[in-house]
Amino acid sequence: MSGPGTLTRPRADADLPARLARSAAALDGIAGGVPDFHAWFARRRAAGRFAVHRIPFDELDGWSFDGETGDLGHRSGRFFTVEGLRVRVGDPVETEWEQPIIRQQEVGILGILAKEFDGVLHFLMQAKMEPGNPNLLQLSPTVQATRSNYTGVHRGAVVRYLEYFTRPAGVRVLSDVLQSEHGSWFLRKRNRNTIVEVSDDVPPHEDFRWLTLGQIAELMRRDCLVNMDVRSVLAGLPGHGAKRALYSDTDLLSWLAAMRSAHIVRTRRRPLSAVAGWTRGPFSIDHADGRYFRVVAVRVEAGNREVTHWTQPLFEQLGEGVVAFLTREIEGVPHVLVRARLEAGFLDTAEFGPTVQCTPANYAHLPPGRHPLFLDTVAAAEPGRIRYSALHSEEGGRFLNTVSRYLVIEADEAMAPLDPPLGFRWASHGQLAEMARHGHYVNVQARTLLTCLNALR
Repeated sequence: MSGPGTLTRPRADADLPARLARSAAALDGIAGGVPDFHAWFARRRAAGRFAVHRIPFDELDGWSFDGETGDLGHRSGRFFTVEGLRVRVGDPVETEWEQPIIRQQEVGILGILAKEFDGVLHFLMQAKMEPGNPNLLQLSPTVQATRSNYTGVHRGAVVRYLEYFTRPAGVRVLSDVLQSEHGSWFLRKRNRNTIVEVSDDVPPHEDFRWLTLGQIAELMRRDCLVNMDVRSVLAGLPGHGAKRALYSDTDLLSWLAAMRSAHIVRTRRRPLSAVAGWTRGPFSIDHADGRYFRVVAVRVEAGNREVTHWTQPLFEQLGEGVVAFLTREIEGVPHVLVRARLEAGFLDTAEFGPTVQCTPANYAHLPPGRHPLFLDTVAAAEPGRIRYSALHSEEGGRFLNTVSRYLVIEADEAMAPLDPPLGFRWASHGQLAEMARHGHYVNVQARTLLTCLNALR
């Protein structure tokens, strides 16, 4: 044990899992219950003016296409650029394509402030508008800001509560990790996902509200209410997990390392104007087949943001996505079927992903044998096997109306065998939670499903 004069300390916070469990069990908090939350959220929606309008590219203010490359960027040289990418998978090459992609080199902060009230941990959440959210206002972290935002490139108001994450004297770090985002649409994009606890008083603000984990779990059952960044950050909290699993942690990590080594993904940036199969019109950049996604431009009005009006490009997914875990209990231990998910924008080739992660409309023209593995199993699941189902939108600062149905489905041996196809592996809930506490192991869609699993418990 450590004591006066000793330098060493425990490697882990042994009390934190029990404190989190108490918060997860609490459906009433310092600010009331879930009905009180909905009344507050309705007031915040009514208090602000929010509007998003599609505009032609030539009405973008501060954004323009480069005369030589056709890349779409901001005059400040900050925020992000839309560029082209060529992708080649395999050696020899098995498949290749070109696409627009978002290049955002700076690391943003996704931070949640925690504080204990009456012996129960609460988390400070924000009612925040994002232009790509289908319902505009969603529940967000305490701080959700790119480096360009919080360093004032947009010349707007300061980011509230930022100091707790940039000057962390007197705070207790509960979770802090650099995580990837959508590797299909971002090129090596990372954000700092962090939760810090304070004991001092926190200045209140009408757009923010303290909630327990139990209350957030209840809200996770609602469509398009809890935003992607909250789901990602909360996945980094430690959880109670069984000490046994089908595979050891070392075996699971070894399997992912083998998948990363076996799959070669080569990428090369291309001028956006030269990307094969894509055409730029006055209002959008579209694929020749009318599938996948498009790049569009919008004008935004937001009364409660650091900047109250602006224009920007967004990516818009074409069709509703499906993101699902097949789950089984193996000798009483809950497991999920993960996939070594290859995405061109990842730093390290592959990460643990959901059993199914796709937009079914992209495969509707193909015979069932060419659909993603387990997609048809998920689509045909009996209602009694569906343990969790909700629509969640993706990151509203970059993606417009991009929504997926998130599912957790109880499977049997016929649906998902213990010896699954190549590229799939069974991982226990506890193993996945532990992996999510480290960067670039669990992708953002699987982190959302991990938070959904925690909500089920």
